Amino acid sequence: MKPVYSKCNVRARCPDCGGAVTTFEFRDSSREFGTVIVDSPHQFGGQNFSRVLYMLMRCAGCGRGGLAKIHDNGRVVDGVLESFLPVSIEHVKIPNNVPHGIVAEYREAELCASFGAWRAASALLRSTLEKTLMANGYLKGSLADRIDEAANDGVITAARHQRAHDDIRVLGNDVLHDEWREVNEDEVVAAHHYIQRLLEDFYDDRQSVEAILIVKGRLKGQS
Repeated sequence: MKPVYSKCNVRARCPDCGGAVTTFEFRDSSREFGTVIVDSPHQFGGQNFSRVLYMLMRCAGCGRGGLAKIHDNGRVVDGVLESFLPVSIEHVKIPNNVPHGIVAEYREAELCASFGAWRAASALLRSTLEKTLMANGYLKGSLADRIDEAANDGVITAARHQRAHDDIRVLGNDVLHDEWREVNEDEVVAAHHYIQRLLEDFYDDRQSVEAILIVKGRLKGQS
């Protein structure tokens, strides 16, 4: 979700709360945490403002600090939020038996996303997909070919097959192989979501998946 500003507080995901949505408050019961005010007439989002405020905030759940950049005309309660740190996406649950290297790649993608490094996160999510396929015996051909093979084997669903192409592989290819373009939060959130679903396809009912992979000759040492 995008951070929401209301009554000087911000509703946003907190990385230290596992990406859960929480309220970042600008004060506790006794004091405000602090604000840097820059008086400077300017425009933002097509509106005129007289100043910019950098407000220190604190997660009501875990106490992690946050910083909001706000534009206003003398009344901060009526201000407009430009940006908020920390950026975060949900720290989702994945099956317990996913190999360590795949888990580490996926969690590092989440870490990049928590800093708003959307291009880096998308590249790591593509890498997570590729490592997952390799760990399950899909070793030959392009990434697109290996996604198709996993779908043809019945390991991933038809819907997931298309999402793996559209939301993960193509997005990662845009970052790794094509000219620079901006990657936005919504694109990374979608890729992050479908990687989780693919990991569930491969590892939730591992015994059944392994039986398919053995029959297809995908697992090392099997025919």
